Amino acid sequence: MTKEELEDLIREGVPLVGNFGVVVESLGAGTIRLRLPYKDDFVRPGGTVTGPAMFGLADVALYGAVLSLIGRVELAVTTSMTINFLRRPPPVAIIAEARVLKLGKRLAYGEILLFSEGDPEPVAHVTGTYSIPPHDPVSVAVSHYRTEEA
Repeated sequence: MTKEELEDLIREGVPLVGNFGVVVESLGAGTIRLRLPYKDDFVRPGGTVTGPAMFGLADVALYGAVLSLIGRVELAVTTSMTINFLRRPPPVAIIAEARVLKLGKRLAYGEILLFSEGDPEPVAHVTGTYSIPPHDPVSVAVSHYRTEEA
C-alpha cells in the first residue's frame, strides 16, 4: 500500500479517526509514522490532548503497520490494546510511531509510541494485537529491534 492509499482507507474505512485529519508521514514494512494535527476539539480541561484522540491515533497506526505487511485486508481488527499515558501532552499535534513486532497467520502484535510534536520524549506507550482474517500468505518476518544482519 502507498501512503496515499492508506490515508484514503483511514478516511473511508475508519471515518471517526479519519475525520481527525490523520496524515501518513512515512510507511515501511511493518512500520508507520502518523501525524494527528492539533485541533481545539482534542483538548480537554487542563489544556491537554484528550486520551480518546490519542488512543484512536494509536489504533489506526497499528492498523496501518499491519496492513503494510499483509496488504489491503480491511477486516483486520483490534483484539486488544493497552495504553499507558506517560506525560501530559500539551495542545500540539501528536505523532505516532508504530511497528509490528510479531506477525503470525492469524494475529499481529505491535507497539506504538506517541509524541507531542517537537518533543523527543514519548507521552504514551501503546501495545496491541490485531486479528487477521484469512488472506494470501505473508513471508515477511519483522521485529525492527535489530537493524543489522546477524
